[in-house]
Amino acid sequence: QVQLVESGGGLVQAGGSLRLSCAASGSIFRINALGWYRQAPGKQRELVASITSGGSTNYANSVKGRFTISRDNAKNTVYLQMNSLKPEDTAVYYCNAVRWDWPSVNYWGQGTQVTVSS
Repeated sequence: QVQLVESGGGLVQAGGSLRLSCAASGSIFRINALGWYRQAPGKQRELVASITSGGSTNYANSVKGRFTISRDNAKNTVYLQMNSLKPEDTAVYYCNAVRWDWPSVNYWGQGTQVTVSS
């Protein structure tokens, strides 16, 4: 099992910045990638950014150039630095850990609210 605990959400004005953190514990040696998803009211959960154990990153087109995902392996923590925030970034952000298996196994954090005011 893997446990994920997020922190860092909050209220910010458009154009501002926030940094989300997600601390992982448990059987993290079996995790292949960590990432952030978000879900706005009335919308499906969508991938924001991900980073593999090898350091490869992937971003949603809507956040490229504004958000940066990184990880600190010594602290078993993944970060999402969010700059130039827009009201449309408002959502609950979830930390995700995935083990590539058949089928893949996903673990989720409890979510943290990010609200961007115009």
